[in-house]
Amino acid sequence: MFGYLIKRLAQGLLAVLMLSTLVFGLSRMSGDPVQAYLDLDATEQDELRVRRSLGLDRSILYQYGAFLSRLAQGDFGNSFRYKKPAISMFWERLPNTLILLLPAFVIGHVLSVPLGVIAATTRGTWKSSFLGGIAVFGIAVPPFWIAIMLMLVFAVKLDWLPAARMGSPEHYLLPFTTLLLGGVAGTMRLVRSSMLDQLDSEYIRLARAKGASERRVIWVHAFRNSTTALVASTGTGFALLLTGSILIENVFAWPGVGRLLQEGMSGNDFPLVQTLIVLQGLALVVINLLADIAQSLLDPRIRLTGSQ
Repeated sequence: MFGYLIKRLAQGLLAVLMLSTLVFGLSRMSGDPVQAYLDLDATEQDELRVRRSLGLDRSILYQYGAFLSRLAQGDFGNSFRYKKPAISMFWERLPNTLILLLPAFVIGHVLSVPLGVIAATTRGTWKSSFLGGIAVFGIAVPPFWIAIMLMLVFAVKLDWLPAARMGSPEHYLLPFTTLLLGGVAGTMRLVRSSMLDQLDSEYIRLARAKGASERRVIWVHAFRNSTTALVASTGTGFALLLTGSILIENVFAWPGVGRLLQEGMSGNDFPLVQTLIVLQGLALVVINLLADIAQSLLDPRIRLTGSQ
């Protein structure tokens, strides 16, 4: 099992390295941040001075090497726009993102698991069709469209809730609900599919033939064997929710990491954009690694595969 975890960790770090390289290249292609610091009557000397102060007067290869060197030391550089360490800005905004993301992730799983089980055990009925339709709708519809519709109905038409920004608990409801709907839909569909596979298995027919109660068949046998697929999808589900939170924070002007990323991208703030994306990539690697550990504990075959 130890060899398996080392292999997965190495793969994760390689993915972060590739992500860092991709972000570095794309950020340089997005525009020249120097122009944002120059007046209309700026001279070439002014441009050179600003470019040197931002560290953009060297070649791309030199900048890339310096970027990787600082990254290996945990130094993400200073934001061009805010003149402060980019990583400190990440830590400042992270709590605002987590108070949206973590409750939506946890409550989404708490709600979606029983709903997925109900959809699987009542297939062929209106309950299954109704829950399946909700799942397909939640997956197919973009999160920002749901956010705009909720804002239009509850903030504009009914005037029950504030439309944007962070303040009272009422400000929290619309962005939280938007994230929750997307999370519930994806997990519920996964649980339903996994449960259907288990319910059609031979060991389920054998358990029923031996006289096991339907409750025991569903929750002890079928659901227990469905948890490996649910755990395996945790990393992917969290990644999708994190991506959705970036869009939601911008729709609702929520001062989180996603909003900060948009500010950095609009201003061609290379260090800030690189820092936020790399740190989010690292977070996803850790979450996927924890999911792999949990899955290996649930399914011993994974440990055997990893040790070969």
